[in-house]
Amino acid sequence: MSSKKRSARLSVEDANVPEEEARARRKNIKSLARLRAKEPTVQKLEDIVFGDVQEEEEDEKEVEEEGDQSDEETEARLAPPPIKKAAWVDDDDELEEEVDMQHRFRSNLMRGQSEARISKTKLQQRMRDQFQKSMGGAPSWATDGSKKSVKDDEDDDDGEEDEDDDLLRKTGNFVASSDSLPSGIIGLKKCCHANAARLSSDRLTSVQFHPSAQVVLTAGLDCSLSFFQVDGKTNAKIQSVHLDRFPIYKARFTCQGDAVIATSMKNKMFYIYDMMEGRIMPVQQVKGLREPRIKEFYVCPEGGTLLLTGTQGYLHMLTIKTKEVVNSIKLNGEVVGVAMSSDGSKVFAKLEDGEVFVWDVRSSRCVNKFTDHGCVAAKAIAASADGRYLACGSQAGVVNVYSQQTCLNSANPTPLKAIMNLLTPVTALTFNPSAEILAIASQYQEEAAKLVHVPSLSVFSNFPLAKKKFVYRVSCMDFSPHSGFFSFANNKGRAPLFRLTHYNNF
Repeated sequence: MSSKKRSARLSVEDANVPEEEARARRKNIKSLARLRAKEPTVQKLEDIVFGDVQEEEEDEKEVEEEGDQSDEETEARLAPPPIKKAAWVDDDDELEEEVDMQHRFRSNLMRGQSEARISKTKLQQRMRDQFQKSMGGAPSWATDGSKKSVKDDEDDDDGEEDEDDDLLRKTGNFVASSDSLPSGIIGLKKCCHANAARLSSDRLTSVQFHPSAQVVLTAGLDCSLSFFQVDGKTNAKIQSVHLDRFPIYKARFTCQGDAVIATSMKNKMFYIYDMMEGRIMPVQQVKGLREPRIKEFYVCPEGGTLLLTGTQGYLHMLTIKTKEVVNSIKLNGEVVGVAMSSDGSKVFAKLEDGEVFVWDVRSSRCVNKFTDHGCVAAKAIAASADGRYLACGSQAGVVNVYSQQTCLNSANPTPLKAIMNLLTPVTALTFNPSAEILAIASQYQEEAAKLVHVPSLSVFSNFPLAKKKFVYRVSCMDFSPHSGFFSFANNKGRAPLFRLTHYNNF
């Protein structure tokens, strides 16, 4: 052990002892130094007692070298791999590819005849701009997530703790995702026509989805009932039933979906088609019914009865099984539309002057009466399946949406919203099963159809498509049981079909 280092160590200790002891120690150190010079055994004894300072220094150097080596290995492992040089370079890769803009799928993106061909990059940018314009801006899923600022680990940990505290302060179902339909733009995909396998030669008057099977029914003035398997691609025909000299005015499934009821324009008789047995049953006469024709009818939600609209303000309730009238209601005017509550206990009957009568089916009495706000001449009426909304259409093209509960209790209900997007008489109103969409249409003008977002009572801006005519004159509309599909019947003998992408099931 060197004398300089040992003296340095002792000098540090001297600071903590009295001055006399320090002087005595310095004296002892000097005498030891003289002994060390004369006797080598003293040096060996000090090395045994205090340790070899040189070995300690070598151990410290080895530890430092091992630490430096491990740091170098870690940096080498985390370093990005070296960029490899390309084996060869193709000059054609540097040439920008041009796209033919006169193709029928890209012609709508042209901004002049001079743009017969444009670069691929320019086309991509133009398509991106068009998509963002139709979506009302860039959607959140298209934004770059890498722009998020990077924080220290401590900040991230604090943020996670704050989120945990936030979560514990709230109540609710955190597992379920939001299923509410957004407003503004509805996600829909145009599919093959529902009746593409057998287009009608005359105007279609009815379209309806089966209540349980993935089947759609179409009917029209060509005297035929047609059934199709709905898949959105080919919609294969299942069966067609021809009713001789019987142009169909309206056709509907029964609640169980085991039969179809069809009425005509000026006939007193109607048909029942038994789908289980494949048998057509003409009903020539209904016991207790004195009407010149059977034209408009409604299938009651409870399933066993029909509600027929007669002349001179009559409504007739008849059973499907016995084909006889069990009840009749007389109103003070001509009935132009009927809607029923989801349980079938209430009937909303709209007269041509705009009055709406609310009848209780069980007691057979009127429980309320009100006038559709601002309506002079009435047309269609519809009730939502969840019992929340009632929609009334007029000849002026206005659709008033009411709270159904208010219509049951108030003699002068105020509409939640007056929808004024149609200019001709409203002839068709239909709610989807979840009461999130209201479809409205007029058969007096082409392309006169709209889809309304019911929670916000605003119209979806992307239906119908403005550039291409495909709606024509709509006579009937319907949604599939879980709103996965939407279709309507038009005067061209077609039933356009749309897939509503927000809903997962048929």
